[in-house]
Amino acid sequence: MDNNLALVYLSILVGLLTFTVVSVFRQIFKTRRRESSLSRLRNKLSKEKGTAQEYYELASIYSEKKVYSQAIALFQKALKAAEEEGEESIAPIYNGLGYAYFAQEQYDLAIRQYKEALKSKPDYVTALNNLGHAYERKKLNAQALQSYEEALKIAPKNATAKRRAETLRRLVSA
Repeated sequence: MDNNLALVYLSILVGLLTFTVVSVFRQIFKTRRRESSLSRLRNKLSKEKGTAQEYYELASIYSEKKVYSQAIALFQKALKAAEEEGEESIAPIYNGLGYAYFAQEQYDLAIRQYKEALKSKPDYVTALNNLGHAYERKKLNAQALQSYEEALKIAPKNATAKRRAETLRRLVSA
């Protein structure tokens, strides 16, 4: 009986250790991949003009690293490059720019960027959720609720929009 219990504990311990090791290695590889992309893009863009996609990728990396001022400048370069290239799918760039402004608590600028993303792609659920969140931070609950409800029309199973809309319905109707 004691041997079986010891075997169960040992199995659980080995399982937890395996899970931890796999998680750590996944994080290391993810970080190395991001740092490699950062280095490659930074070097390339310091020497020559880049594409909208390259500026967007580098700006996204800076956003992940919470270096928002550099991310904003790069998202703006991505927009300019997209305009020059005739790129039509610019909604993610505007959304990224909005996110960077939001992270710096510049909610009016964030809202403007999210609206631009939605002009480019009206069914962009992520931008609708982000717009709702920015409205919430500005205490504009009715507009926030409207954004979340619009997101739910497009993606009825969207967990974020569902949860936030339910909360806001209670606040708005109170």
